[in-house]
Amino acid sequence: MAKQWWKESVVYQIYPRSFCDSNGDGIGDLNGVTGKLDYLKELGIDVIWLSPVYRSPNDDNGYDISDYEDIMEEFGTMEDFDRMLAAAHERGIKIVMDLVVNHTSDEHQWFVESRSSLDNPKRDYYIWREPVDGHEPNNLGSCFSGSAWEFDETTGMYYLHCFSKKQPDLNWENETVRQEVFDMMTRWCEKGIDGFRMDVISMISKPEGLPDGPLMENSIYGEPMSVCNGPHVHEYLREMNQKVLSKYDIMTVGECAGVTIDEAKKYANAEGTELNMVFQFEHVGLDVDGNGKWCDKKFDLPQLKKVLSKWQNELYEVAWNSIYFCNHDQPRIVSRLGNDSDEFRVRSAKCIGTMIHMMQGTPYVYQGEELGMTNQQFNSVDDFDDIEAINAYHELKEMNIFSEEELMARICYKNRDNARTPMQWDDSANAGFTTGEPWLAVNQNYTKINAKDELADADSVFHYYQKLIALRKSHDIIVYGKYDLLMPEDAHIFAYTRTYGDEKLLVVCNFSEEPQKFVVPEGYDLEKAELLIHNMDKAVQDGMADGFEAMAWYWKK
Repeated sequence: MAKQWWKESVVYQIYPRSFCDSNGDGIGDLNGVTGKLDYLKELGIDVIWLSPVYRSPNDDNGYDISDYEDIMEEFGTMEDFDRMLAAAHERGIKIVMDLVVNHTSDEHQWFVESRSSLDNPKRDYYIWREPVDGHEPNNLGSCFSGSAWEFDETTGMYYLHCFSKKQPDLNWENETVRQEVFDMMTRWCEKGIDGFRMDVISMISKPEGLPDGPLMENSIYGEPMSVCNGPHVHEYLREMNQKVLSKYDIMTVGECAGVTIDEAKKYANAEGTELNMVFQFEHVGLDVDGNGKWCDKKFDLPQLKKVLSKWQNELYEVAWNSIYFCNHDQPRIVSRLGNDSDEFRVRSAKCIGTMIHMMQGTPYVYQGEELGMTNQQFNSVDDFDDIEAINAYHELKEMNIFSEEELMARICYKNRDNARTPMQWDDSANAGFTTGEPWLAVNQNYTKINAKDELADADSVFHYYQKLIALRKSHDIIVYGKYDLLMPEDAHIFAYTRTYGDEKLLVVCNFSEEPQKFVVPEGYDLEKAELLIHNMDKAVQDGMADGFEAMAWYWKK
């Protein structure tokens, strides 16, 4: 297996709006990021994935871009960006930009021109269709509820938007569109950035003829994910690779909704003709019920083990994994898979970290995950900022499927604002995030969970993550070793081995509150092993793990 710097790196995602506010306007900014680079250096991460900072009207918190080569005023200026990039590089930290090119904002100049007339040169930059019997061209729904088609009075046609109606989809079949995107990417690479995280990149090639999609649960609309992995997506990415990506020593990861193992092997193939790795969502989509995402169901551990193990084993030596639980779209994992009570929060946060960071692939840490930050308590729909959650609340309320109490519980548990509450830096007002009024309410538990306290506590979640990251840098087996699952049907223990030449690793994580027995596999003598990491302060018991206990043993012949 070829060694690469991006395989050995640990990536830290920053959601700039919520990270650190330097000027007191209540919104995080680029200078706030620059001011916290030493904190990230101490944590030990190698790469920052920066969520969008481009000019945007903020219909979807920056994922609706009106100018790819300017900075959103709230975040600062291009000079601020350049200063941040230089400061990160001085500390040995790379910067990966979020690339959102499935769609733009409807305020992007391309779309302003495209919608202006039928014969405008940029008309074909987007996907336009005539009405069918006075209605939408097909049944496709938006990921943010409602139809994926919006009627435009100016030309009497519909345009496609798989997300908000202010996020029209680009027409990647247009060669000029592709070249515009490639030229823009090249200019960013020439500026010195270190790679791209590509938003919903699996959606850029739409199915031939744009047929109806299968109906979504509790909806009259077709599944928007039915446009994923279209007929030309690999062709477009190979073209992107040839014209841009292969010319620079950068890292690329594609957010690939609806991706299968077979498709992932193409996107992230070992030959490097497309991307370095993909984000797949199968594992984070397991805690759903018959009503889809909006539920408060807990993960089934054997099912989670089966899915994660499938991706570990089937991509081994064929393609590269990205390993994660948290990002700006996912509720806090310690509240979903762990236990965020005072008794178990710290221990379960460390347990989850151990399980994921000892796997094969490039690990991603989302801001606050290294502190064990939890879900927020929302009291009403008025507390939400997330457009997906707000739309879902009103749509489900109209359907009258749930009581008000049950509906709020479901949306509170799964909405994206859980990940977007401001970073908890200390126990001062607004968690030290801002001296002004924060754009989104700070989690009420910031006086108990914050970076200042955790930096001062050698037994904190922060210092545990610091150790996990350091171990990956000092042990190739953690990066490159082969993965094998143990005890697949056990409902509480997640245990697996890694092997790499004459090295062996045994990882055991108990995901219950009670002690559990585990089986030490033959050939793994704990008395001859080095205990690499352990989230408890008591001696290890052979074959027994306490509630949310996690441990990793290492052998070398």
